[in-house]
Amino acid sequence: MNTETAPQAPPLAAGAKPFLGHGWEFLRAPLAFLTSLRDHGEIVRVRLGPRTVYAVCAPEPLGELLVKHARSAAVGGPMWDTLQPLLGQGLATINGPLHRRRRRMMQPWFQPDRVAGHTAAMAQEARALTRRWQAGQIIDVGEELSDCTVRMIARSLLGSESIATRAGEVSVLLHTVFACMYRRLILSAGPLAMLPTFTGRPLDRALTRLHQIIDEAIAEHRARGVDDDDLIGALLTAKDEESGQPLSDQEIHDHVASVLVAGTENVAYTLAWAFLLLSQHPREEARLREEADAIAGEHPPGAEDLRTLSHTRNIVMESMRLHPAIWLLTRHTTDPVEIGGHLIPADADIIYSPYAMQRDPRSFEHPLTFDPDRWSPERADGVPRFAMMPFGTGNRKCAGEHFSMIAITLLLTAVTSRWHLTPAPGTDLTTHVGITLQPKRSHMRVEAR
Repeated sequence: MNTETAPQAPPLAAGAKPFLGHGWEFLRAPLAFLTSLRDHGEIVRVRLGPRTVYAVCAPEPLGELLVKHARSAAVGGPMWDTLQPLLGQGLATINGPLHRRRRRMMQPWFQPDRVAGHTAAMAQEARALTRRWQAGQIIDVGEELSDCTVRMIARSLLGSESIATRAGEVSVLLHTVFACMYRRLILSAGPLAMLPTFTGRPLDRALTRLHQIIDEAIAEHRARGVDDDDLIGALLTAKDEESGQPLSDQEIHDHVASVLVAGTENVAYTLAWAFLLLSQHPREEARLREEADAIAGEHPPGAEDLRTLSHTRNIVMESMRLHPAIWLLTRHTTDPVEIGGHLIPADADIIYSPYAMQRDPRSFEHPLTFDPDRWSPERADGVPRFAMMPFGTGNRKCAGEHFSMIAITLLLTAVTSRWHLTPAPGTDLTTHVGITLQPKRSHMRVEAR
């Protein structure tokens, strides 16, 4: 073998300390640390205490990893290990042939035409939210949007009135679960892995109640007579294409949990950041309002109306770019993987950060500037492929992309056509780092237009 062209191990990122490695920097300021890694190479080794992980820091090798080597670099690693008690063996966590079969089984429920059929019901939820507010009221916009998103998912996709009526409780439970799980993740990935996290009891209580709510929703479907008009009903009647056997109760539960959790977090916090950004950019808000007014009327907008909202879509994309709900993702290699001229061994953890990738000046001009027009057709073509993947890519691309985009668009237009949101005293736009990225304090004042 020609050693001059043979793939080499990635370089070790500078700054590793004895015993701690890079662990302290990761614990202290994870977003800044992950962003700094691009200065050390496109792929670098990182030491987190005694563990070595491989960080992918550039679009081209990331695309290789997620598309070309999707089967050898499977979903796994610290992030997914941490989420396993919540998501179980749902669509988000399973790998291999089982994932391909389950994705084929569930994909019809997320196709654009099917999702478009839910638009009226989703729009009604959005309008109901805005009608509950009053001029001068101070709201926690993240909490309000999380509750509404749970109701949207429950009523339009899952067909579960049981979950919809418990939307506020589900939102609180998810907040508790993610807060506890983040503490476990950040410690397990660093040199303090043996320290107690003091999250056991609160996490166990929240998980138990959340799983109970999902089980009750599934039981109610069975009790009223199962049909396949919604996702829960479809799962209850589905059979594995290989074995011909129905899905187990646990598998149905885990798929419902994956849909509910992933949809809620991405929609709610993309919107929370969007409203906070718009409050600082009145020109962009005025353009959004103009589009919203164009489709406002007595009847909920249809899918064809939403296709005309080009600037609204650009605002959503730019909000996702600057403040992606998911800031860290992990993979685990089952075989050696060669990407970007470097060799990553089997049984290795790989990390990559959408947050760091989407703020890279090599891919985006003025990367810290809120600039929705960068997603206009004439400018978007200049963005490197794989530099912006809000819903992933390849065989793991989020099945709920169309649902999420419609939900976000409907909520943006419903709120903007009726209200003007301004930061309330004490609002803190600092990023709160958890399993997802959230505004630290997203209190806003509701003002009549």
